[in-house]
Amino acid sequence: MRIVLWDTRQRHVTKDFAGGFGMGAYHGKGGVRGKLIRRWYTRDQRPTALTFAYMAGVFKRLGHAVEYAEDGVPAGADVYVFNPSLPTLDLELEAIRTVRREQPSARVLILGAVAYAMPGTFADLGVVVVRGEPEQLLWKLDEALACEAGVVNVGSVADLDALPFPDWTPFPHRRFRVNYDFTRFPTGLVQQSRGCAYTCNYCPYILIENKTRFRSPELIEQEIVEGTARFGFRSFKFRDPLFGLNRRRMLDLAERLSRLPKKIQFSIETRIDLVCGESLRALRDAGLTSITVGIETPSETTLKQYLRKPIADDRQRQFIETCRGLGIRIAAGFMIGFPEDTPESIRKVLDYAKGLNPTFANFNIVTPYPSTAFFAESSANVSDVPWQHYDMYTPVMNYDNLTREQVHDLHAKCFTSYYSRWPYLTANAHLLWPALRKLGAGRRFRRFADDPTRALPATRRGAAAGSELTVVNRAA
Repeated sequence: MRIVLWDTRQRHVTKDFAGGFGMGAYHGKGGVRGKLIRRWYTRDQRPTALTFAYMAGVFKRLGHAVEYAEDGVPAGADVYVFNPSLPTLDLELEAIRTVRREQPSARVLILGAVAYAMPGTFADLGVVVVRGEPEQLLWKLDEALACEAGVVNVGSVADLDALPFPDWTPFPHRRFRVNYDFTRFPTGLVQQSRGCAYTCNYCPYILIENKTRFRSPELIEQEIVEGTARFGFRSFKFRDPLFGLNRRRMLDLAERLSRLPKKIQFSIETRIDLVCGESLRALRDAGLTSITVGIETPSETTLKQYLRKPIADDRQRQFIETCRGLGIRIAAGFMIGFPEDTPESIRKVLDYAKGLNPTFANFNIVTPYPSTAFFAESSANVSDVPWQHYDMYTPVMNYDNLTREQVHDLHAKCFTSYYSRWPYLTANAHLLWPALRKLGAGRRFRRFADDPTRALPATRRGAAAGSELTVVNRAA
């Protein structure tokens, strides 16, 4: 069969993020500074969703021809496969209708997080909704195609090691870049584990099942070796929600990566309490360049409300400083726009971010995702807005003390204020521009990083030092 994987790059959506619901890009509000930040956010060509690369491998193992289409609908395929995100759902629904109208004999499969959480969205389109892990089609493709329309529940993959490696051949992989993580390109995606064992009530990663499954470190090593040789990847972004949950596997993998014939860069996403200083050094020596973390609030009330497991404030600070000293970038997520937020509470989040001073601060607006407990609990506060606004940068809720426009403006203020500071540059320049270390300038920047107030005029030092600890951050 000839199978087409249909996709879109409109709206700068990264479909791997937000548990597969997709994440957009900073909107650019905030004057010239806001536009510059948006330009930085949208300069990359992010890799195609890892799900599609796995599907290419699955379909090819089954003996089918696979091709990739962006926005256009090629004629003559036997099967068209869609992996919708919320911010692009309207575009994908339009493309599905085009396929059904122009290729009436072709089968259409809908898969991914949106298909799992919102199967009714596609009920009247004459398509098959694959509910569960898409890679299950390695064993259940015939069952899915035997259904003319409706929902096929396929469950989850019992043994991740049984899957073929992701196949990036159909995609423009030579252009893939993730600049905030790496200095070497192109960038590929890889995965050591799936799922999450925590119970955060807004988390989309626990929709299918609330546990974590792992792949063999040996197979991951083989996949990375193949990725460098076959596709030319020089950096790899791990898409595990909780990298390091199994410390033994993590250190085994780090040792293997440190022995690779071609040195690579890689990045991970984790919780601060899962990776200690010793592990950080081992990962850094193996090629780790960047870590994405969510920053927790020290408020136990907020943590309990959203079922978050607390991490002490001083531990978060120490983790960021340790990574800074090791030359590892930190992309820290901060949440604003809870229903009870006020201008003061959002400004406190901004002040807290400035006090921690990570390499990158990403301020996300609280977004309730379909089928999560938080979505059900927030039903009275969810605004009647299009799904395309569910991009983590646009307010979609009603607020007790603010309008949506005020939240939007405060959100822009967080970005423009955070990145328009001399202390930010002095603390992070050696990470943003690694060449500075080779020129000796890094030592000067490190002195400022140890005490950022040195870089401020004397009249401002007291204010900067005094504001650092006067905040309560939200759960990330």
